[in-house]
Amino acid sequence: MNMTLTRRWSRRVPLTALGVGLAALTLAAGGATAADAGHGTTASHTGGGPVVTTKDGTVRGEAVPGGYTFRGLPYAAAPSGDLRWRAPRPPAAWKGVRDATDYGPNCLQPAPTPTVGPQSEDCLYLNVSTPKQPRRHAAVRPVLVLIHGGGLSLGAGRDYDPAKLAAEGTVVVTFNYRLGALGFLAHPALASRPGGPAGNYGLMDQQAALRWIRHNIGRFGGNPHNVTIAGESAGGLSVLNHLTSPGSRGLFQRAIVQSGAFALNQQSLATAKAAGTAIANKAGCADQSATCLRALPAAALVNAYPRAAIPGVVDGAVLKESVGTALAAGRFARVPILNGSNHDEERLFLATGAVLHNGTYAAAPKDVTAENYRQTIASVLGVSGARARAIVRQYPLDSYASPRLALSALLGDANFACTALQVDKWTSKRVPTFAYEFNDDAAPARYQRLDPPVATHASELPYLVDLPDARFQDPLNRGQRTLASHMRAAWAHFAASGNPSTSAVHWPSFHRSTQVLSLQPPKPRVEQDFATRHHCSFWAMH
Repeated sequence: MNMTLTRRWSRRVPLTALGVGLAALTLAAGGATAADAGHGTTASHTGGGPVVTTKDGTVRGEAVPGGYTFRGLPYAAAPSGDLRWRAPRPPAAWKGVRDATDYGPNCLQPAPTPTVGPQSEDCLYLNVSTPKQPRRHAAVRPVLVLIHGGGLSLGAGRDYDPAKLAAEGTVVVTFNYRLGALGFLAHPALASRPGGPAGNYGLMDQQAALRWIRHNIGRFGGNPHNVTIAGESAGGLSVLNHLTSPGSRGLFQRAIVQSGAFALNQQSLATAKAAGTAIANKAGCADQSATCLRALPAAALVNAYPRAAIPGVVDGAVLKESVGTALAAGRFARVPILNGSNHDEERLFLATGAVLHNGTYAAAPKDVTAENYRQTIASVLGVSGARARAIVRQYPLDSYASPRLALSALLGDANFACTALQVDKWTSKRVPTFAYEFNDDAAPARYQRLDPPVATHASELPYLVDLPDARFQDPLNRGQRTLASHMRAAWAHFAASGNPSTSAVHWPSFHRSTQVLSLQPPKPRVEQDFATRHHCSFWAMH
């Protein structure tokens, strides 16, 4: 499979369419208390909400349908001033009871963004959702950590409302991490030593959040030794990064990758630093000094940076090598993996005026016609005329309703479906691997209406979590609600046991063949033709 990367900065495209105390949290509906796992004491409450004492201080959350939520918990100090572009530091402790009913500010990101709420450099906060759990049934729950998507430049933990997942018996954590220029700028002046690592501060934040979870989640009823990280799009790519990052080892025990295998080759540190030097010039730091960069207004940095921080950088510290290289060689965490993609991932990007290929964004061609179909393929994929003709033979126009739909199908296969299948083949050699394809082509749109509708990038999200800030809020029909129930149960069972099979749906493990579960209403079923339908033998040859 051709994974050659070229870094192409394009005009703006939408990206959000693009997660050991054994004492359990004991919460009663009428008045909640929580046992302090670290000290064996009990925190009381005075405001009607559940109260938990963390390592940093006491917090009061609130009851929500089916459980409890704690929002805006600081897991690191504000990464501003001299802490800008440094590894995250521990948060300051506090006295008294901290209100935890509102989200913390989102990390800074370029406008417009679908994520609502204030933005600030002081943004390293997380949110914990727990099932309702009477004292007499206190138990340690599996922990599910959801990492939001958005091209590593947009989004926030508040984008996902995981109450329904928590109701399945899991403790669910969402969080913010530094984005764009503030999270992923690689620049020579920011290296700890000449030629040393720079960039990947957002991934360092994610690791810091996982360390906070290890130290504190027992106080919320979660098991710090049974943590599953999950993410969609750039969140899924983040999960792959943690699977291969030495600094993430031991911080999680299972991994879920949703549409995240689109960028298996990260750019080199030299390439990233060269881009960072150009960004410093654009932002107003001609002297290329760290002092100047740290003194710049954050808005200047955000606006000077590209609209996406993918595919990421091999900085030599957080990431020692590209994700694909590490997975192929078996250099990744030995944990069970659930990995999948959606039927036609690229349709969402084309509908919003973009193409995603080889982990980079570019403007989509305005018109795809029978006359320019081959030339468009050559241009978008950066291939020769002979290669474009071979692709046309694989994806003839008479098999599709329009040239644009043909282009979408081939890009989705090359960038998502077959890369996901390749990841399955690599990981299944060493760890239990479970593969899926989300196939509800009537899935309600959340970010962009499609005609004809299809299961595209992010279509599976509303079957797992609510998306309160999404543009559209069409309800699921009866069959879709049944599928959503099966999916949430599978995600929760995987988090608990490392196997997504439930009493209702058997999910076979992947054995380097065709064991892919089709997520379709009302009930998932095994599909045997995934590789054939997506032309994966063709893409693997080049």
